[in-house]
Amino acid sequence: MGALTSMISVALKTLRHRKAAFAGAFVALFCAAALVCACGMLLETGLRGSVAPERYAGAPVIVSGDQYARQTVRTSETKTKTKAKQLSERAWVPASLTDRLRRIPGVSRVVAEVTFPAYVAGRRFQGHGWESAALTPYTLRLGREPRAAGEVVVEAGSGLAVGARLPVRTAAGDRTYLVTGVTAQDLPSQDTLFFATAEARRLAGRPGQVAAIGVFPQVDVSGGALAHTGSEAVKGALAYTGDERGAVEFLDAEQSRVRLISLGGALGGTSLLVAILVVVGTFALSIQQRQREIALLRAVAATPRQVRGMLGGEALLVGLVAGTLGSAAGVGLGFWLRSRFVALGAMPDNLRLVVSPFPLLAALSAAVVAAWAAAYLSARRAVRIRPVEALGEADLPTARIPLGRMVAGLLCAAGGVTLTLVLSALSSEAASGPVTLLTALVWTVAVALLGPVLARVATALLGVPLRAARTSGYLAAAGLRATSKRLSSVVTPLSLMVAMTCTILFVQTTMGYAAQEQATAGTRAEHVLGPHVPSGAAAAVRRLPGVEAATEVLRTSVRVGLDKYGAQAVTADGLGRTMDLGVVSGSLDDLDDDSVAVSRTAAERLGVSAGAKISLTLGDGTPAELRVVAIYVRGLGFGDLTLSHALVAGHVDDPLGTVLVAAPSVTRADLERAVPGVGVLDRAASSSAGGANGEVNYVAMGLIIAFTAIAVVNTIAMSTSSRSRELALLRLVGTTRRQVLRMLRLETLAAVVVAVTIGTVIALVTLSAFSMGMTGSLMPHVPPLTYLAVVAAAAGLALLATALPGRLVLGRRPVELIGARD
Repeated sequence: MGALTSMISVALKTLRHRKAAFAGAFVALFCAAALVCACGMLLETGLRGSVAPERYAGAPVIVSGDQYARQTVRTSETKTKTKAKQLSERAWVPASLTDRLRRIPGVSRVVAEVTFPAYVAGRRFQGHGWESAALTPYTLRLGREPRAAGEVVVEAGSGLAVGARLPVRTAAGDRTYLVTGVTAQDLPSQDTLFFATAEARRLAGRPGQVAAIGVFPQVDVSGGALAHTGSEAVKGALAYTGDERGAVEFLDAEQSRVRLISLGGALGGTSLLVAILVVVGTFALSIQQRQREIALLRAVAATPRQVRGMLGGEALLVGLVAGTLGSAAGVGLGFWLRSRFVALGAMPDNLRLVVSPFPLLAALSAAVVAAWAAAYLSARRAVRIRPVEALGEADLPTARIPLGRMVAGLLCAAGGVTLTLVLSALSSEAASGPVTLLTALVWTVAVALLGPVLARVATALLGVPLRAARTSGYLAAAGLRATSKRLSSVVTPLSLMVAMTCTILFVQTTMGYAAQEQATAGTRAEHVLGPHVPSGAAAAVRRLPGVEAATEVLRTSVRVGLDKYGAQAVTADGLGRTMDLGVVSGSLDDLDDDSVAVSRTAAERLGVSAGAKISLTLGDGTPAELRVVAIYVRGLGFGDLTLSHALVAGHVDDPLGTVLVAAPSVTRADLERAVPGVGVLDRAASSSAGGANGEVNYVAMGLIIAFTAIAVVNTIAMSTSSRSRELALLRLVGTTRRQVLRMLRLETLAAVVVAVTIGTVIALVTLSAFSMGMTGSLMPHVPPLTYLAVVAAAAGLALLATALPGRLVLGRRPVELIGARD
């Protein structure tokens, strides 16, 4: 206990006299704690977050379909394990289940409901039958309930009055409805329209099925009993109570929770690895600047254990303060991330962010452990060598690398090669995403460990052009040659920033460019109708003179086993005139309700060929066994699986899709007249329309880029500020202030050249492997202007971080600085 007190006491004294030296470490740890805390909040929300029911709030129990695809696997001879993955569409249950539930003793009332999309002037509403109003419950403020097929009830916030005429588009077509009532309630997270019961069933297009059943028991009826009764009627019917009802009502919230688990885990893990790399580099630079002090302590008989204790105590104190403040800031960062994800549509507004002590404690622990580990690793050589050697190295730094560091660097390089080869063989985005960032990080760690060697090579190469710049260039070349360790400490965060930024940005552009290129090459139709086109409109277009073919297209996803595949559903008649999937085996002419076409990438993963059978699960959980009729190459542009439109239309939440129209002689105006109210695009506009969900990744990973940018500024500012005596000596021997500033700029530009080269090589190797696995091409898509912007940003940050502290140091009198403490 006495030793601990003594260690903390010494640490407090050194911290008090070296505030500037520890400011860099504090900033790095503060940012690391904030990032880890924010990511932890996202991860915990994904694991424990819930959505309160709105429409189902008035029903104690909701019986609905099982929203998960399940698969039982054998883990040993005697044990099995059931795995589950969420379905992409709503699972419905038979309407006959309503009567079975009504007969359960203690159940007073049972209310069935259907749900379907309805569009009013492009705005999406959820349509229901009026009988399901009791699930909320909704009551009427004005008018009466809908009784006839052409009547509708609207919500209080719609702004419509009784007697208004409302044009509505559904899968059944366009129709104008008479508003007969206005509800007293207005739900915050959804827009609702109520139709007559029979009309709602017709518009839903699911005869004999219902979306959910509300159960009102007279007494407490356990969810287990209801689930058991439901399972006797149909496999997959489950009972939901409490906040589970919200998960059934808002399927997008459940999908967002799953996305947050993967995003929070990947972002948190990457943030932690980047934080460790940055913090270790910051502490290494800090201890390097104190090498004379440590050498002097060793010379006056301080033992290695005492020096380690002092450095460890300093690190623990800095980590504790920075971790505490950073964790608090991380809470605000977590709420900001949530607001951005909601704005981008990645998560619903009613999915509450979980706030608990666990992310804060995890962030604080991470900061403290990272600080102590960074100090311990950075101080190993300084406390282990003999005092005389320590004093010698303090006055004449060496770029020699310890054997252990050299071995670790080579092992990391070998790990980078292995990960690069693995990445080049991954063909799914879910698998390649985490490996891509990990590959770039491992290569960067290898560069950090082998930094002094790389710095010596870079100094030798850059020495000749630098010396051509007269006095300032000569001084810059001499300074880089004498202190290659300092150059390596600056190059590491700069190369990390360039490598991570390029990798994050150009993974998205590579995938987007490949998908758009395939979609453009494979779309033969002259016009595209959409979005939200009912089948009736497609039929009207087919009857238009000059139209050769009209292909209806739906987007969905299916599962083969538990693996998820993007799919499109198309009408087969005239498909070859509107779409070219790049068939390499089989024929799309045979596509029908019992068959499927598969992309070459998916076929390789599934081990199938033309003529084989595939057992899959449609988006709503319906099983299907289909025969493979064709293998095609344009899977990125059109989806991994292509199915019959008739097979899929009854198993998606929104059957209103797009229509590809092959009509060389028909103008856009002709189509707009034939199907009023439907958007019409030409081929070029449709290929560039729409977008991926890349903004979410940019926002999330942008935090890591910001962190590395802060680390760059932090490290360069620390490196420049620590050279006050050196700069003062240059001034005293006759070098002008302008020459010194120019020398600093040249040194920084040399570091930028080295870092940009290394970072670009790391990113290019990683992106080429990613592109090979995902697109089949070794050439990633790198927009030149975006790349130049990354380089310019890195150079600008580095020069700014050099100029500001440099001018501050040179603003003081040299005679004052020459005798100042380092």
